[in-house]
Amino acid sequence: MTVFLEGVEERPFIPTEYVVRLASPSWERAGYHALRREVFCTEQHIFADDDRDTIDDIAIPIIAACCMAGMPDRVVGAVRIHEAEPGVWRGSRLAVHADHRKLGRIGAELIRMAVSTAHGLGANQFLAQVQEQNVLFFRRLHWKSLGTITLHGLLHHDMQADLSRYPAHGQDQTWLLRPQPRTRQVA
Repeated sequence: MTVFLEGVEERPFIPTEYVVRLASPSWERAGYHALRREVFCTEQHIFADDDRDTIDDIAIPIIAACCMAGMPDRVVGAVRIHEAEPGVWRGSRLAVHADHRKLGRIGAELIRMAVSTAHGLGANQFLAQVQEQNVLFFRRLHWKSLGTITLHGLLHHDMQADLSRYPAHGQDQTWLLRPQPRTRQVA
């Protein structure tokens, strides 16, 4: 027997647990690259077919995965970090799946893991080139703009993280999340 409920819209399943960690198994790395292609090629049209470049050869990939029964199941967030020169680390290709962006913490936790990991690996400076629409988000996370630059036809800010806000650590996995959807409060 099939029961239809009128007025109930189809919604994507949003899990209650996420893990943020260094991508390791091949399925995580494949999901990491697939998500980046989805966001930067299909959604934003910044790159034609693939966003990979030579930095991927040296970068450390970090993912956010939603969990089912406590086990990572699907990659829904991605970022990469690399040491550009001794002590100077960079983050790039921050992406969160569209269905998981309104949870409010996945992007922030990816950034926290990226900067704290680099700090633990000896970073004395952490930089990123951030799209204009994301600058306020990064400022709330204790980053400052060092100026603007145009990349791939889009305005970006060169930004620097305040390392005093990102304690160094050497963990492979951290921040098992239980994000809640943002709700608006009416005064």
